[in-house]
Amino acid sequence: MSAHDHHDDTPHEHDLGLAHDLPRLTGTPVPVVERVVGRRRLLGILAGAGALTLAGCAAAVTGSSTGSAGTGSAGAGGAIPDETSGPFPGDGTNGPNVLTESGVVRSDIRSSFGSLAGTAAGVPLTLTLTVVDASTGAPLPGAAVYLWHCDRDGAYSLYDVADQNYLRGVQEADASGVVSFASIFPAAYSGRWPHAHFEVYTDLAAATSGDNATVTSQLALPEDACAAVYATDGYDSSVRNLARTSLDSDMVFRDGYASQLAVVTGDVTAGMAATLTVGVG
Repeated sequence: MSAHDHHDDTPHEHDLGLAHDLPRLTGTPVPVVERVVGRRRLLGILAGAGALTLAGCAAAVTGSSTGSAGTGSAGAGGAIPDETSGPFPGDGTNGPNVLTESGVVRSDIRSSFGSLAGTAAGVPLTLTLTVVDASTGAPLPGAAVYLWHCDRDGAYSLYDVADQNYLRGVQEADASGVVSFASIFPAAYSGRWPHAHFEVYTDLAAATSGDNATVTSQLALPEDACAAVYATDGYDSSVRNLARTSLDSDMVFRDGYASQLAVVTGDVTAGMAATLTVGVG
């Protein structure tokens, strides 16, 4: 059972923002104006029914389990949309700050580091992002990416699993603007489409000193790849949760996800690989 199955009938607390999370963590109410709301979610609220109508017209995901559909590139506007980081970012904006910890710069994020020990189980997934200038498409070598996501049970380290910091890490982009993380396929927890969070920083020093990120966004995983993974042992609750949502109804992706839908290849035996081009501008 997922650690969060009791939220079946409401939007999942992982992405309701800081105002929702702080009362749970501290018992202190937070004013509405202080909520962490992504640019696209705010636009969706303002647009009201019109935004929901557009979301209902979005194209469905298709493809095979070994080569999932997705653009894997920046959309027409060039820049990837800003999104909420959720209440469990681990970047110092809501509780713990893993970015200043020695060892956070790493390519394999499956295990905890530092004084913590433990390894997240699940189908292997390599997440590769190519960071480019949104206006020119030129790679941005030296940019840094902090990536994190939930585990196979839908839980986030440092918060749901307080004694672990796995599935979090920072990488510096190479000469081609590429960063790559060895991880596991995340769960589908109640109320959200399967996804990974990431922040882009100007450079490694900015990322590891806790400076403000240039971009905060999320990566969506294609339906067919999710279905293939969730048919394996350990992802039982994800089958049920995936059936209850869609990209078109997800609270983050429902206003358009073309530039955030990763291309996924591979299989559950050899492991999956997800790629996405991230336009920054």
